[in-house]
Amino acid sequence: MAKKTISPGGNVSGVVELPGDKSISHRYAILASLAEGTSEIRNYSSSADCLSSIECMRKLGIQIDLTKDFVRVAGKGLDGLKAPKRALDAGNSGSTIRMLSGVLAGQNFTSTITGDKSLQRRPMRRVAEPLRQMGADIRAKDGDRAPIEIHGAKLKAIDYTPPIPSAQVKSAVLLAGLYADGVTTLRESVRTRDHTEITLREMGANVETSKGEIRIHPRPKLQPRQFIVPGDLSGSVFLIAAALVLPDSAIMLHNVGLNPTRTKVLDFLISIGASINLASVQLRDGELIGDVSVRYAPLTGGAISGPQVAEMIDELPMLAALGAYTEHGIEIHDAQELRVKESDRIAALAAGLQAMGAKVTEYPDGLRVEGTSSGKLRGAKVDPQGDHRIAMALAVTALGAEGDTVVRDSECVGVSFPEFFTTLDKLRDAEARGAAAT
Repeated sequence: MAKKTISPGGNVSGVVELPGDKSISHRYAILASLAEGTSEIRNYSSSADCLSSIECMRKLGIQIDLTKDFVRVAGKGLDGLKAPKRALDAGNSGSTIRMLSGVLAGQNFTSTITGDKSLQRRPMRRVAEPLRQMGADIRAKDGDRAPIEIHGAKLKAIDYTPPIPSAQVKSAVLLAGLYADGVTTLRESVRTRDHTEITLREMGANVETSKGEIRIHPRPKLQPRQFIVPGDLSGSVFLIAAALVLPDSAIMLHNVGLNPTRTKVLDFLISIGASINLASVQLRDGELIGDVSVRYAPLTGGAISGPQVAEMIDELPMLAALGAYTEHGIEIHDAQELRVKESDRIAALAAGLQAMGAKVTEYPDGLRVEGTSSGKLRGAKVDPQGDHRIAMALAVTALGAEGDTVVRDSECVGVSFPEFFTTLDKLRDAEARGAAAT
């Protein structure tokens, strides 16, 4: 089991080209497979999760070639998938298993999709239920866990409101709606990331959206495309946080995805004092992209609850950890969803921060991390419990501690951001080289 030692101090500086956005990469791979012709995807995410999506599509009969510069997908249309010879393996990827379930529900064959031990602990009833309403026969272990056996069927259109806001569940229903007998409608109480709707529209599908209502018309002929995946905003938040932990830091993140359903995290950071500026904002492949510059600034602290939680669910571990570097701390509620991610993220983060001397109060639906008045953090041995986002959050937190911190199982960052530690080291090396030059 690999481990990473984080020594504190210094600052971060430089320009970063981020790996491709995970959420968008998943969708491009799946939808390009359903297009009628060959698509090329540049800056496809290097994460293990997104490679799981590619492997699943290959086992469904799609030819996908990976090169250093692009991913080429030879789409076969909506009805071109073939029954897999064995169970599909989504690895650690909740996006893969949930979104692909929507596609598999509309096939004329039976398939099974599973994942690693962590994925097998995550709830699947939330995606199985609407697909059953559409006519698919779906059987899950213990009624709510992977492996999931999906008996595809001729699907009927439904009007569905997810009880818990979820972009993955929304996407599964919309993808199943491609195979339905009429217009499928999904209603959102909280707007979640809309990459699926954007990509479908870019490929020629008829998708209507208004006031929390999304309508997908069935049986489109999806057109192949040349896509460039924006830099991953969720991954960038860890580097942004590093600049906010270490005084005198200044970094610029190039060509980052700035989809409005994803940028609430930047709004929150700015609201608590972060110095963040956007430049060169433009529209590409239906997605907003731009450059994000960050300079160190003292943070006041704040609270996150209600609709904000769904809008920032992936970034919450890092935001909570930043509480130790704010004046008043950070408190999060209504985030019980964090307990059924790759780990129990509330418990895992609280344990790691407490090992470093932070004062943390854990709640059933969130946690509070006290601010700088509770004392300086110290280096420690921390266990991210196999969770990539916890590992990165604790590593960034360690930058401002007294003494070295050892992050166990550090290779787990490969699930979403394999280049994380290398990128962080380069940004710190840039600062060291600058100091040596002067």
